[in-house]
Amino acid sequence: MVGSRAPWQNPRILFILFAIFLSGAATGAITMKRLVSPERHRGYFTADGREISLQRFRNNLSLSPDQEREMAAILDDFMMYYQTLQAQMDDVRATGKDRIMKILNEEQKQRFLKMLDDLQARQIH
Repeated sequence: MVGSRAPWQNPRILFILFAIFLSGAATGAITMKRLVSPERHRGYFTADGREISLQRFRNNLSLSPDQEREMAAILDDFMMYYQTLQAQMDDVRATGKDRIMKILNEEQKQRFLKMLDDLQARQIH
């Protein structure tokens, strides 16, 4: 063995893993922005969005009172499911960021945070 480090601690391997992580994050962000466009759907996952959706379904589909009650229950379930998934995604992102921050020195941490800020700024625009 050339050094006492484990192979995964090799700076080149860490850089490659980091680059893959950032590439995946960027690809996912671009895909969400361009193809899925969550901004269009974000309002549906709030109480106001639920009411607007329910009103639209009621008007456009001529729902019976029973159908309207069932539709409201479905929308409530869907909102809860979406919010749970969003919380899980936030936890995954935070865990990944924390793990990366632990392996970086102070200068690298600052550059990494700047990279994340730049990526987030690109996602907004």
